[in-house]
Amino acid sequence: MDSDTDSQSASGEPSLIRGGPFYRAQQATRLILPNQWNLGRRITFAIALGWLPLILITVLFNGGGLVSLLQDYRIHSRILIAVPVLLFGQLLIESRFRMVVGHITEAGFLGTADLERMEGIIGTLRRLRDSMLPELAIVLLLIVHTVTSYKSLVDATPWLAHGVRPNLQLTPAGWYAVLVSTTMFQFLLGLGVWKWLLWTLFTFKLARLNLKLIPTHPDRNGGLGFLGLTPLAFAPVVFAATCVIAATWRHEVLHDGANLMSFKLPAIVLLIIIAIIALAPLAFFVPRLVALRRQGILEYGVLGQIQSRDFHQKWIHHGAGHDAEFLSAPEISTLCDFGQDYERVEQLRPFPADRKALIALAVSVAVPMLPLILAVIPLTVVLKSLLAALR
Repeated sequence: MDSDTDSQSASGEPSLIRGGPFYRAQQATRLILPNQWNLGRRITFAIALGWLPLILITVLFNGGGLVSLLQDYRIHSRILIAVPVLLFGQLLIESRFRMVVGHITEAGFLGTADLERMEGIIGTLRRLRDSMLPELAIVLLLIVHTVTSYKSLVDATPWLAHGVRPNLQLTPAGWYAVLVSTTMFQFLLGLGVWKWLLWTLFTFKLARLNLKLIPTHPDRNGGLGFLGLTPLAFAPVVFAATCVIAATWRHEVLHDGANLMSFKLPAIVLLIIIAIIALAPLAFFVPRLVALRRQGILEYGVLGQIQSRDFHQKWIHHGAGHDAEFLSAPEISTLCDFGQDYERVEQLRPFPADRKALIALAVSVAVPMLPLILAVIPLTVVLKSLLAALR
């Protein structure tokens, strides 16, 4: 994806990513070019900034802590896994949003007046995206969070800090991790949440436009089935957050003797938050689709009554002696086709979710949890159990 190209970044282009102070800073440093995301270069720069200095600082000032640093899955999960995934996720958010806007325009969901309203909505999103205030607010929140709680978030790992709580003293590498490495991850995560809020605002506004929905559409969502693909755009954000959470829990299990079941309630809360992130923007369309199904059943019910009555009159009441004509009558095919259309109306789903996208989202939660599970159940035990099941 290093040379992944994008459409022109003209100011009128629909985009949730191509704007804001952070994006402009990457442009100024040529980490992002006008028609290239330069993902490989950006990831390399992030690792060089967030991870390599930890190695060098530890070697120079605290050589005895180097092994503990190399074995600390928490910092690796943040810088070597979560940060690259979040940077990749920006591409996915960008492509999905442009796909949605393009499809709405090309498929004729909106009339001329509503197309202009959608352009106005996109203009609002663009102004919010380009504003300095949201990203500044993220930075200020991170500063407040770091100043008020950094001591409670570190422990006496040799490379990170020494002493006993509440009087832990950070090592030079520990200070760098708190001020730079962890902050970089948290900022990218906050930026991902901000883009989700922009997307949520767009779906909220879009659901209130006069969408031309069809109750018999084959996608069983009135034509909005394509929106079910959008939760996948935020799978990288979910993966990154879950990866870091699981790494923290894994450390507590291995080093603090925590029980896996003690994370049951936080895990449930995490799943609820993820479900909100994935599905809340789509929930705005539920009232429209419920009303579409109800209206479709009534309208197609009237049409079905007329068609069925005419068919019944012709072939049941007056069909005697016309058996040969009945077999080739076009009304039979028409009645069958209408029956299929009516079934589609009845089967219309009020929630435009795509099963494959939801499975991918579930995988983005499950995979980061594997190291946590393996901390409790050794891999050899898992493999032996699998082999035994194959017998």
